[in-house]
Amino acid sequence: MTSTPDLLMNNGVTMPALGFGVFQSSPEETAAAVETALRVGYRHIDTAAAYFNERQVGEGIRRSGVDRADVFVETKVWVSDYGYDTTLHAFDKAARKLGVDQLDLLILHQPAPDRFDQTIAAYQALETLLADGKVRAIGVSNFMPHHLDELLKQTTIVPAVNQIELHPYFAQPEVQRADAEHGILTQAWSPIGGITFYPGWGEHRRNVLDDPTIGAIAAEHGKSPAQVMLRWQLQHGRSAIPKSTNPGRIAENFDVFDFELTADQVASMDALDTGVRNGPDPDVARPEMFARVIPED
Repeated sequence: MTSTPDLLMNNGVTMPALGFGVFQSSPEETAAAVETALRVGYRHIDTAAAYFNERQVGEGIRRSGVDRADVFVETKVWVSDYGYDTTLHAFDKAARKLGVDQLDLLILHQPAPDRFDQTIAAYQALETLLADGKVRAIGVSNFMPHHLDELLKQTTIVPAVNQIELHPYFAQPEVQRADAEHGILTQAWSPIGGITFYPGWGEHRRNVLDDPTIGAIAAEHGKSPAQVMLRWQLQHGRSAIPKSTNPGRIAENFDVFDFELTADQVASMDALDTGVRNGPDPDVARPEMFARVIPED
């Protein structure tokens, strides 16, 4: 069975470069999708408290028959659980739902600039969880360079990972540079541009999967546009976490280790960046969304 290469994080812990995401996967579909992904060969599962499917992720891991020690489990603390004590409790909730004693990576889901003092307290709780051995690595998601600068002024441990929207149409080079300067691994959510055609995120957006440049490169390699985009992410040394509930797509997205893009192909994909964000702007407060309560069970 093919195995994904590992990426070394700044604390010496390794993480499989290609993960499996479950954003917008319904609870009814999640367990089967995770089980399928692990049987295909994925060994890194990414979820979040705010996805409301952590319990089903745990069920899928158990159903797969893959040893827990061989699965890198990543989840995220939601904003309504920010604050020192509440974030410590958020770990308990997540671990209980996932059915694990230790998380491999726990990250803050949003910078939440309208309550950044609580964000800092939440990250300090992550530092405690790391020191106590309850998590193996800690990090952040959707943090822009100025969020990182402020976080690093007030905390001790540099995040291992920053998970951001990143695909050929929105590559966020300034965030990637800031991550690299601090020794933070960049992890791509929406790595094949799925956010550009998810319902509810706006109209008149171009589907990256239909891009002619990517299509031509895919044809040259006998691969799909999605596979070419994942290969692009990996050759840049990033972590990528595609999501799907379709067994065929799950397998296809993992089949990216038997070809290599040329330097010219990588450069032509780099040139597709529009600088236009498709997901939510991390600098915009969303009080109603941030107030979403994460249940105990």
